Amino acid sequence: MPTPDPTPELDARYSSALHPRPGAENATPTPWPEAERHLADAEIFWVSTVRPDGRLHVTPVLAAWRDGVLYFSTGPEEQKAKNLARDAHCALTTGRNSLTEGLDLIVEGRAEQVTDPAKVEEVIAAYEAKYGAHITSPEGTFFGIGDAFRTGRAVVFAVEPDTAYGFGREGGLFTHTRWAF
Repeated sequence: MPTPDPTPELDARYSSALHPRPGAENATPTPWPEAERHLADAEIFWVSTVRPDGRLHVTPVLAAWRDGVLYFSTGPEEQKAKNLARDAHCALTTGRNSLTEGLDLIVEGRAEQVTDPAKVEEVIAAYEAKYGAHITSPEGTFFGIGDAFRTGRAVVFAVEPDTAYGFGREGGLFTHTRWAF
């Protein structure tokens, strides 16, 4: 049975609802299905992890949204893998590089390593469907990533959201939505 969508909450402190301007009275929270569409379509995400000394480590990753979970990967010896082995809390961020349009999203949760071979195959299929020739063509930048997932040369992580935030900007109307799961 599918999990119900989280209830969106508009935070007026950071939305047009608090700052009178034309259209501000129309500020509403972003519906979760819209946020999911953006998560599914985004090509680049930034994963934030915490180093042992408390400093943040932020780096871009490919990721695939599937059935309410965000999947990404890294090499087992890379800093983010080491950080996640010690503290699984992380955030994945994606959005538009624009001041006046788009939806920026932040997904917070715990990264769990995916080791089940059937689930790894599902993630590979999701990556191939999303990134196409970048992964499937010998000329693709990430060609061979599926085999790297299968052999453990790349570690696959699943992040089921605990909390997510959306920062919308459309036609001068700004919204800040929080979803709790």
